[in-house]
Amino acid sequence: MTITTLLLGDPSPSLRWRAARELDGAPDDDAEVIAWRAEIDRSPEIAVLVKRLEAADTQPSTAGYLLCQLAHLGYRGPATKAAVEKLFALQQPDGSWSTPGPIEGARFITMHTVVPLRGIAAAGFATDPRAERAYEWLLSVRLPDGSWPSGPKSDPSPPEKPYRRLPNGLGCRSATTGAAACLALHPEHHHSAPAQAAVNHLLARGSHDTSTLGWETSRLLGLEPAKGQVTFYVTPDPAFHLDLASRCGISPHTLTTHLEHLRGPYGLWQHPTHPQLTGWLSLNLESSLRRLHDSD
Repeated sequence: MTITTLLLGDPSPSLRWRAARELDGAPDDDAEVIAWRAEIDRSPEIAVLVKRLEAADTQPSTAGYLLCQLAHLGYRGPATKAAVEKLFALQQPDGSWSTPGPIEGARFITMHTVVPLRGIAAAGFATDPRAERAYEWLLSVRLPDGSWPSGPKSDPSPPEKPYRRLPNGLGCRSATTGAAACLALHPEHHHSAPAQAAVNHLLARGSHDTSTLGWETSRLLGLEPAKGQVTFYVTPDPAFHLDLASRCGISPHTLTTHLEHLRGPYGLWQHPTHPQLTGWLSLNLESSLRRLHDSD
């Protein structure tokens, strides 16, 4: 029995739909794919997220991550475009979603932009001119070594706090993860030098925490809270790092070898904290590995 067969038997129509398309290559006009799409659109899980999205019209970070969650589940309904337009209405003239003020006095600026921008890109609007302006802002606050600070600085010293400092970089691990996640979803930036430098900074950590494997998966599916200002992406998740690497054209041999050793006897990866997410974690990891393989 293959991993695809196991995932196609999952109760979640979102997981079945994504497994069919990403692992089995099923076309959009496939009868089962059409049926699963209909199930997704009327899913109670989707309805809850859409209701929360509609209520988050003045909270860019909350709305941005809800868009990521809906995209992860395969939602394609009208609430997406409406939420994206509301996000753009809150955008600053410089392209960011930062709090206006002196550049040295504004805290958490980088994270305030990367979370909504990732949601906009995940929803399919990465090349909208307003999103492009946000990408320009993001690249403009990049540090000389290719990492991102927690907030824009004219001087990268003093360094970031130890718990979120990059091992071989000037910047913040959380901010650099968020920036990489945005660049990974852009059709031109995803294989750019800034995207690859960001991923390489994340991979330079060396150690791979098995206890935090699938952390981002658990947040996208609502089993862990998505919170934190500067610390939003502070938890290092090897599965998320592999996803970013596979989208940005980086082949992390050490990481892929480590993850292959964790694969179970049926080809699945056990989620260390939430066993019910084993199917989702396995889909995300297998999709990343195939993306790396297909891109050679």
